[in-house]
Amino acid sequence: MLPLIPGIKKITAFVLVVTISFAFFNAGCGVYRFNDVSIPDSIRSIRINFIENRAPYVNPQLSASLTDRVKQKIINQTKLTSTNNENAHWVLDGSITDYSVSTSGISNKESVMNRLTVSVNIVLNKTLSNDKEEFLITRSFEFNANSSLQAAEGRLLDEMVRTLTDDIFNRLFSNW
Repeated sequence: MLPLIPGIKKITAFVLVVTISFAFFNAGCGVYRFNDVSIPDSIRSIRINFIENRAPYVNPQLSASLTDRVKQKIINQTKLTSTNNENAHWVLDGSITDYSVSTSGISNKESVMNRLTVSVNIVLNKTLSNDKEEFLITRSFEFNANSSLQAAEGRLLDEMVRTLTDDIFNRLFSNW
């Protein structure tokens, strides 16, 4: 039996409360569960084609920035090797299909917030199995209605590219 140490009950109770709280908050509803990157061992190479901008309004920096960031993330965080060869195990194609602005907030009958919505269609061709996965990623970005679209684009470009890249990566490799 352990000798009684003053305050041991308080410490034990504190540890127990913290442990139970941690378990409770991590149990959650499972919506935000992160999975490991899952790629079959037979897949070793990927060709990432330029993500074209086919939206009615074109941000001239978005396609190149998004393509580069997606390529960097896949190469840095998976075992896949980037290639330009026709015989890549996977081929990633994409296009920006929507780039539009709408009003998202009105006060005293005036627009106070705008929403820039960006949609990217992604097609993953799995050449070894002749399978194809296609999905649409859509994200919205809020900005002050007093700002011009060009000013908002300058401030939001990095956030747009980072967020869209994360969404594409998670959908490809984590089944999000």
